[in-house]
Amino acid sequence: MIDLNLIRKNPKEVQDKAQSKGYEINTGLIIETDNKHLSLIKEVENLREERNQLSGIGKNTKPDIETIEKAKNLKSTLRSKEEELANIAKELNTLLLKVPNMPLDEVPFGKDESENYVSKSVGEIPVFDFDIKNHAEIAESKDWLDKKRAAKIAGSRFNYIKGPLVSLQFAIIQYVLDVLTKEEVIAKIVSDNNLNISSKAFVPVIPPALIKTDVYEASGRLDAEEVTYKIDQDELWLNASAEHSLCTMYKDEIISEDDLPIRYIGYSTSFRREAGTYGKDTEGLFRSHQFDKLEMEVFSLPENGYQEHLLLIAIEEYLMQSLKIPYQVLMKCTADIGFPNARGVDIEAWLPAQNKYRETHSADYITDFQARRLKTRFKKKNGDIGFVHTNDATAFALSRAPIAIIENYQQKDGSVLIPDVLQTYMGNKKVL
Repeated sequence: MIDLNLIRKNPKEVQDKAQSKGYEINTGLIIETDNKHLSLIKEVENLREERNQLSGIGKNTKPDIETIEKAKNLKSTLRSKEEELANIAKELNTLLLKVPNMPLDEVPFGKDESENYVSKSVGEIPVFDFDIKNHAEIAESKDWLDKKRAAKIAGSRFNYIKGPLVSLQFAIIQYVLDVLTKEEVIAKIVSDNNLNISSKAFVPVIPPALIKTDVYEASGRLDAEEVTYKIDQDELWLNASAEHSLCTMYKDEIISEDDLPIRYIGYSTSFRREAGTYGKDTEGLFRSHQFDKLEMEVFSLPENGYQEHLLLIAIEEYLMQSLKIPYQVLMKCTADIGFPNARGVDIEAWLPAQNKYRETHSADYITDFQARRLKTRFKKKNGDIGFVHTNDATAFALSRAPIAIIENYQQKDGSVLIPDVLQTYMGNKKVL
């Protein structure tokens, strides 16, 4: 939820920025409702004051009939106005919840994802002297992946992941945890990127895989039609990514300023409908309905929120460079950054079989937008209360990362090499 004062001061700017993200809102209606709300608050306060004055009369002397009648009418009027105030407050809140976060000024304007732009490319695209295969062909031929039996049991876009591919997944998990839980590594990344923030390490978390409806809605991440599975009987939703149940962790809480930043690396099985995707995009591990994911989540002071965003992007690049997989950094335009985001950056790995870069990571700066909706606050040393800033970013999606490894490290004899940094976690084997 954005600060209501922004709409009061700059209604046209807010409406235009929301429209640039693809959301139609009516700031005129919001201001009109806000004015009614403020007026009713004043009315109710005046009536309560009058009630208190009348109550004081009866403490020392017996009230006359006129006073008693006036008090009775006042009580009825106050009850009516309080109900009206509650209704208008609810109406105002409903309108505000439909307003997306405002994009930062530096976010490029664009009508759709075609207007995103590449800010840089890193690594050399591999050249093969043999006919390459896609990850699904390689994995299925080696019995690392069984989609047919999974379809028999669970339906399309599910997999049995087997043998060495399971070992690779757990090697990636352990590697990421080793990197992110070491303060000296975070300190180096902070220093290398000229950031002026804490080098505090990340704490590993396995969050709940289910989220209540009101909590999910408050996160601004619930995409019921296109993405998320619901368990109707219990009014719960399956987690679509670890950060969805991490960003909500401190709902209705006040965090001490001394405890910030709080940095988590969450591991969770994720579930997504992936509605509207067909063909090669659903082969093998690509766009599966179920996959595991390592996701970073940060709660910080407002003045450090943007630098935390830059840190998460730097960590993503550090991880990709350590695997020696070519990638590009994509700056997302206003229409593609998403409802709760003020800025969004993707990293796309080179996939040889598709002959193009495909998204493997995202990094989202959400300012205080989620915190306002979730009432996640912090207490300053002087006693004042403010809203934290939140950031989330992918460490590795354990579907996309193995795809990139298999395709970029495939050999002429059909084998797949293991990236150097992962060999330690796979018994020092060099071949998958």
